[in-house]
Amino acid sequence: MEIKKVQDGSKLEISIEGRLDTITAPTLEAAIKESITGVEKLIFDFAKLEYLSSAGLRVLLATQKVMNKQGEMVIRNVNETIAEIFDITGFCDILTIE
Repeated sequence: MEIKKVQDGSKLEISIEGRLDTITAPTLEAAIKESITGVEKLIFDFAKLEYLSSAGLRVLLATQKVMNKQGEMVIRNVNETIAEIFDITGFCDILTIE
């Protein structure tokens, strides 16, 4: 998995490429924790995300809880496979997906 972060003031965009699973989720979680302070708008770009496991969903849910207190979180460029995972798990009702 490759993580790219671009910060512009209080806006942070995180692009993820590859697989977000049990092995890579802690890496994403650490990257978010080191960057999320002061962020009011967090954008995830999933254009190159190929796979999402329950461990990845847990990281997204924990991040959403933090962002509910300090701003907003948006997920963009979700492919059909990832969209189906969000739909089946009910995460489409919790997360803002564009």
